[in-house]
Amino acid sequence: MVRVNFVTSIDGAVTIKGYSAGLGGPSDKRVFDLLRVWCDGLMVGAGTLRHEGYGALRLPDDHRDLRKRNGLADNPTLVVVSGRLDLDPHHRMLANAPVRPIVLTHGGSSERQRKLLSTVTEVIVCGESRIDFRVAMDTLARRGLRHVLSEGGPHVLGALTAADVVDEMCLTVSPKLAGAGGGRIIAGELSPPREMMLVHVLAAGDELLLRYARRR
Repeated sequence: MVRVNFVTSIDGAVTIKGYSAGLGGPSDKRVFDLLRVWCDGLMVGAGTLRHEGYGALRLPDDHRDLRKRNGLADNPTLVVVSGRLDLDPHHRMLANAPVRPIVLTHGGSSERQRKLLSTVTEVIVCGESRIDFRVAMDTLARRGLRHVLSEGGPHVLGALTAADVVDEMCLTVSPKLAGAGGGRIIAGELSPPREMMLVHVLAAGDELLLRYARRR
């Protein structure tokens, strides 16, 4: 199962002044934290990892306890998506991870970088010249990562949508008009529209917390 979590402004922007943190309020942050409790793997693009300043994926004690009571590992496994492998193995998100991270890449990526990153991560090649996300999801499932939460960025969502592997979308609508300049929550190659159905609507102050599931 692939679940995606994003926040957007009323006028469809994914960032304010270049960062998604400018959009989310306390309720969005709570959803952000709680969704991490239930996933086996947390997927993020390499650009988002660097730009948003991610730290090591280590959940709070109460969230780890909740995971253990539900038969999950203490912390989810970080899954980094990178075609170019322009990652620093000393980045705290990789080097300080409580669980050995996974890096998804393709056969055209640098073999030298693969070897370098293999010192702190498991590098998995899925696809020849681009990452094949259908193969990637099957590979992660065989490793026990059956519930994957993607936190972005827009190009990762675009690739997941194009591969038709998105099962759920959690979307926070922030009560802000961001104005011109911000991109959408999705980017990349064109793909057919995907039908989703509305499952939950929660109002938290002026924020809307939406959950959609794919229509089967």
